[in-house]
Amino acid sequence: MFSFLIPLLFAVAAGGEEALAELLRRRDPDALAKLYDRYGRVVYASIYRIVRDQGIAEDLVQETFLRVWNRARHFDSVRGSLVTWILTIARNQAIDYTRSMDARMARGQTEIDGLEHPALFVNIEQDLLNSDRVRRVRDAFQRLTPNQRLVLELAYFEGLSQSEMAVRTQQPLGTIKTWVRAALQILRDELGEAVPA
Repeated sequence: MFSFLIPLLFAVAAGGEEALAELLRRRDPDALAKLYDRYGRVVYASIYRIVRDQGIAEDLVQETFLRVWNRARHFDSVRGSLVTWILTIARNQAIDYTRSMDARMARGQTEIDGLEHPALFVNIEQDLLNSDRVRRVRDAFQRLTPNQRLVLELAYFEGLSQSEMAVRTQQPLGTIKTWVRAALQILRDELGEAVPA
């Protein structure tokens, strides 16, 4: 039952916690590696006992050691050992994760409960058709050159005439007309729908 404590007992018996804590406070690059080698297994075991998922436990171990690295100056050996401090951080990480998952699950359940009402699905066919049209227009728009997109945006969003576009972009009117004509032709070809000329 307490087999996860065996690596901890060996680590504590090995001693040198205060020297390691000092290296950590000085942000010595080797300190984090030594810390992980010494306490990584016991941190993983304590987190795993709470979250019961290998991948999540591995992620939380990394987050724990990152937090230890970033908060090393807060460690006080008078208040407890280095390993106790690290395990407290690990435990808090795991509990915070579990609590946030519980909250997300509760929110998800509420959203699923809300979807059980048939009235929500009345317009689903129309919504699917609209989303398909939006996707097709977006894809067609992506096939335009930047200049062709620019003139369509100026016409649609700002209501500029081709003459006003020429002034705004400092391009000859003939160039603007060519960009507009080419853009509309591409949209007609891509969408297969009536696009104004």
